[in-house]
Amino acid sequence: MFKYKTSIILKNQIKELLLFKHRLLAVIIIIIILSSWLIARMFYLQVIQHSYYTTLSKQNAIGLLPLPPARGLIYDRNGVLLARNIPVYSLMVIPDKVSNLTKELIQIQKIIPLSAAELQVFHRQIKQHLDFQEVPLKLKLSAKQVAEFAVENYRFPGFEVKAELIRQYPFKKMFSHVIGYVGRINAAELNQVNLSNYAETNYYGKTGIENYYETTLHGNVGYQRVETDASGQIVRILKTIPSVAGSNIYLTIDSKLQAATQAAMQGYNGAAIVIQPKTGQVLAMVSLPVFNPNQFVKGISSKAYAKLLNDPNRPLYNRATHGLYAIGSTIKPFIGLEALATGTVTPAYQIYDPGWYKIPGSTHVFHDWQKGGHGIVNLHKAIMVSCDTFFYTVAYNLGITPIDHVLTEFGFGQLTGINFPNELAGTVPSPAYKRQVTGQSWYTGDTVNTVIGQGYYQATVIQLANAAAALANRGVRYRPTLLYAIQPVGKSLILQPKQSLPRADITDKQIWYEIISAMQDVIKQGTAYNFGPTPYTVAAKTGTAQVRNNPNQVTTGLTKNELSNSIFIAFAPVKKPQIAVAVIIEHSPHTAVKVARQIMDYYLITENHWHPKANSSPSNTTTKTS
Repeated sequence: MFKYKTSIILKNQIKELLLFKHRLLAVIIIIIILSSWLIARMFYLQVIQHSYYTTLSKQNAIGLLPLPPARGLIYDRNGVLLARNIPVYSLMVIPDKVSNLTKELIQIQKIIPLSAAELQVFHRQIKQHLDFQEVPLKLKLSAKQVAEFAVENYRFPGFEVKAELIRQYPFKKMFSHVIGYVGRINAAELNQVNLSNYAETNYYGKTGIENYYETTLHGNVGYQRVETDASGQIVRILKTIPSVAGSNIYLTIDSKLQAATQAAMQGYNGAAIVIQPKTGQVLAMVSLPVFNPNQFVKGISSKAYAKLLNDPNRPLYNRATHGLYAIGSTIKPFIGLEALATGTVTPAYQIYDPGWYKIPGSTHVFHDWQKGGHGIVNLHKAIMVSCDTFFYTVAYNLGITPIDHVLTEFGFGQLTGINFPNELAGTVPSPAYKRQVTGQSWYTGDTVNTVIGQGYYQATVIQLANAAAALANRGVRYRPTLLYAIQPVGKSLILQPKQSLPRADITDKQIWYEIISAMQDVIKQGTAYNFGPTPYTVAAKTGTAQVRNNPNQVTTGLTKNELSNSIFIAFAPVKKPQIAVAVIIEHSPHTAVKVARQIMDYYLITENHWHPKANSSPSNTTTKTS
């Protein structure tokens, strides 16, 4: 029995020993596996990923470097380049890396001279940037200056020569009021944009097309994730997201016609706009005087800017879209349309014009521009010779409400919607307007004065040009546009469709014939007789707007600034109009007609847009239009 018990004990001990060995082996295997994994992980982290985690351990050496996009280019409708980017080397400063900026600015001038204006602009820019952002100190370094700075670069931490693209306007003054200009971006503008998309952006569209299409032209900023050493030098580029250049813009402007228009206006202050009636496309838009937009790109000095601001001719003032003018007798065709449409007059209706008009029951005299009057006058003759007395009579019988209606129909007193910044709406006078502005009631005399384009009436040249285009289209209206096409980077042109506006209510073909035939006779034997004979047919209306009380249009003894403005609207050819023109010349009563003639001759004859077979009626006969 003892032996049996001993045998059982030995068997249990052997069994336990085997179990222990199995468990020990399992533990050893687990330890080996874990150790191998730890060793492999340590190898991966310390050897393979060494550089990565070394970089991460130095967070102040990792940064995002913005890659500003190239600004989109601007072309005319025929592909002529109007605004481009040119590469230049500029001296940039990061204030945060400069220990004593005042001292360093003195020292740097021993290598690169700085003007007082450049220093002034630099200090202004510093206030608009964060300390770690680059601020331009001097633009357009010469090759010699770049080389000299490279030798001394080690002495100026925080100073760096950097290549960048800056805007240039090759036509200088010619498109200053259309394209506008870019300038150094300021704090107010930075508050209006997505800051992440304007990092390291130095330029922003200030006026004109550059401003209106800023988002389109700007593009998208790219980034580089970089590793830098203690001195700020880039050691390694970790990741790159490339920038996307801004889209190119093609304007509706014809640069050759623009040049011809400006040449025709040379020596005068005023504005002229040429519109294609069938599309609303603006072919030329000139405001004189002009300025050179290139001087604004790098930051204009206070002295130069003050000179422009204080110039009595106001070269920075865009008369085409911002100028508000009384448009004189160019209003008469529109009044004539409404008078016929309402039955207030008929083509046969006539009056006797003694040279003046009195409202029944009133002693106040409204003078005609022609002393002695025009004799027997009907609507056709009234438009042809611009008879004020006839239209005084019409206004009295018509009343202010229909007058307001027709002027509003043709776009006066409201924005045209042209794709251009800061357009003004002008004024269509009404009883409500007078009460709001002056607190006074509206009188019949106000109505009478309105129909010669004086009084409270104000309009812009773009409104007048678009209204002339609507006359050419017999009441069909389009929104005026300066945009012909957009071309995103790497893609084809995207042509812009024309945009219709509500057409005028007047659709009677006979009414249109009466008005347009009268406008043709304005050229042949009326107030624009000095326009001269043309191979193409023209319908037009002259206007004179007083800038002081001068009922008899006396010019003797007046200073230049007291002379009346001359206004002219026209379209041609009459049957199939190709262009509509509006011209306003300040303080030169008889100039707008000859300016318009030069413009129309250039477009229709020199540029060969007039097709005699399609417009075969000679200018010395009246053509029935429909």
